[in-house]
Amino acid sequence: MHDIRADFPILARDAHASPLVYLDNAATTQKPVAVIEAVNDYYRRYNANVHRAAHALAEEATEAMEMARAKVAAFIDAASTREIIFTRGTTESINLVAACFGIKSGSRILISEMEHHSNIVPWQMLAERTGAQLDAIRVTTTGDLDLEDFRTKLDERTALVAIAHVSNALGTLNDIGSVIADTHAVGAKVLIDGAQAVLHLPVSVKALDCDFYAFSAHKMFGPTGIGVLYGKERLLEAMPPWQGGGEMIERVTLEGTTYNRLPYKFEAGTPHIAGIIGLGAAIDYLSALPRDLLVDREEKLVHLAVNRLKQMPGLRMVGEPRQRISIVSFVPLDAHPHDVGMLLDQQGIAVRTGHHCAMPLMERMCVPGTVRASFSLYNSADDVDRLLTGVEKALSFV
Repeated sequence: MHDIRADFPILARDAHASPLVYLDNAATTQKPVAVIEAVNDYYRRYNANVHRAAHALAEEATEAMEMARAKVAAFIDAASTREIIFTRGTTESINLVAACFGIKSGSRILISEMEHHSNIVPWQMLAERTGAQLDAIRVTTTGDLDLEDFRTKLDERTALVAIAHVSNALGTLNDIGSVIADTHAVGAKVLIDGAQAVLHLPVSVKALDCDFYAFSAHKMFGPTGIGVLYGKERLLEAMPPWQGGGEMIERVTLEGTTYNRLPYKFEAGTPHIAGIIGLGAAIDYLSALPRDLLVDREEKLVHLAVNRLKQMPGLRMVGEPRQRISIVSFVPLDAHPHDVGMLLDQQGIAVRTGHHCAMPLMERMCVPGTVRASFSLYNSADDVDRLLTGVEKALSFV
């Protein structure tokens, strides 16, 4: 099988005089040469603004950007490129829906206790602004979504359910197929936060039948500062624009404005052209890999890490979900997670410590935060060994 580690230059560097072990992939993944070169090539050869000029550079930039949009549509099995809106990331995608979807006073919004703050705060702000009711689906002590509690809270007043495909803090893979079907049965819509899912799972928005799906390029080998909002075309058509300015207009007079067609209605101003081109390159790169084999290997590494960490004295695993993807969270019994994270860093092992922008989940799990090791397709068995050895050494110091 293709050893993809060689495609990622940063993985060859040292950290604190030790070979780097990068296990902070839930925060951001590293970038392959193909993506780095695609962004560099845009700036070197055809840097220009898109859609607005008749010269060759602008035509090339526009073509590259729209080709990337087509690649995204194919990657998530969208019906049309009109359903693909470029944003700055998952956070902005969710905020766009919160601002434009049209939740009314008295309506109900359901989220869960495991959501990233980006899928909590916009709905709190919307509820404060409109008088809508915001409720949270319970999470079990194992870190699974409590589907019984979900069905109890789901009713005809529900306008929207916003839920993570995969928890960024525990790695829980949610049964979003059931969530979507039950939500549609009461006439409500569903937004899926797919930031932690798109790299590790094949995603078909058609098969899922979700109404909105949000994700970020930088968690799937692409650049930072670029993301995607998928929305069903009829819903996007009915929603008003979010921001005003260039590109989202068809005609402007001092008396009024008519808006551009989809997807441009939601893309005011100059887009992150280089980022979009880099996202397209990331999709090309992923599409050329034996992805099923790499995901299977990654799952085995995560399973190995979980089983070995469970046996380690002085640790408590946080979350034992029925289905887990790419993430392992634990806490030392006699030290703060941050201390363990710092000691791992001194050994060249990059993990994340803290609440992971999921404070309500940390409260539910009765911890201030965790040590989170998150894996990607380029991680190896040696990385797991280094993590386990590093944790043992860290615990000997605390």
